[in-house]
Amino acid sequence: MKHATSSKGSHLTVLIEFIVSAGLGIYFHWVLHWEKEAYLVLAVGMLLTLATYLVLEEIGRTRSLILGRYEHAHSLLSALSKIDEPECQQRAHNLLASAERTLTLLQSGYIPLDESEFYLEAARAASQSRQQIQAVDTFPHGWDSKGAMCNYYLANVQAVARGVKVIRVFVLTRLELNNPAVQRVLQGQLGDGIDVRVAFSEELRTGSGENVPWRDASQDFALYDGRTVAERIGPAVTHFGRKTQCASEIQRYRRWFEIIEHHAYPVELRDGRVGLADGSREGGEDDCLIQKEASA
Repeated sequence: MKHATSSKGSHLTVLIEFIVSAGLGIYFHWVLHWEKEAYLVLAVGMLLTLATYLVLEEIGRTRSLILGRYEHAHSLLSALSKIDEPECQQRAHNLLASAERTLTLLQSGYIPLDESEFYLEAARAASQSRQQIQAVDTFPHGWDSKGAMCNYYLANVQAVARGVKVIRVFVLTRLELNNPAVQRVLQGQLGDGIDVRVAFSEELRTGSGENVPWRDASQDFALYDGRTVAERIGPAVTHFGRKTQCASEIQRYRRWFEIIEHHAYPVELRDGRVGLADGSREGGEDDCLIQKEASA
């Protein structure tokens, strides 16, 4: 109702300004016989009327936007004020904090994803890739048993069949390389044509001389054709994962991949076991060390 009244008042102001300018033009032309001055007054009056109309319309739109945001914020505060139970209040504040974190991610160009959404989006990005997929993974269990991960991995295998180069760097400890579950997954991915490499987490922590903020660096992400990133955060936080197509963020992930790849070793299947490939840095010594530590 107030908005309608304000709109009518704005239109009335414009109408009065137009009538005044037209009246002055007529007075100058018919009464004073100042023809040039009459046309000038009429032209200036028309321009002022148009400017007034545009300014009032912009003020009206801004006012509506501000009122809408105020009413939305006021409704949230009003709803919170009506919650009396302490546990319910805590739950409400947690929901607002979660919404604030989600908005922060969206402002940064990230789309937050739950577990099902994450693997669905990752599988979709893999199926749309045409050149290469560059992935870094810690070793989550479920590669060959969890349905969502199996579907995601199948999209990787299909990408390889289309000629897409898939590079996957597993970040492991040295002892994990001898784990039967890890061996099974590594052998399966090597057999499916994926370029599998291994980076040891000990070396990433102690041997990273590059100027990289490793506290913030992710070790669970994939780059799809250098245009899309999907990062797995894990169930310990609000969102299981996130994706982005923001160019500045993608550049950061590409830098991380380059550094992790630099510390990674190629692997190969020998005597029914996946180990560091011949010619890898300290490859033979590492294999012996791993076998001794595992047997001990």
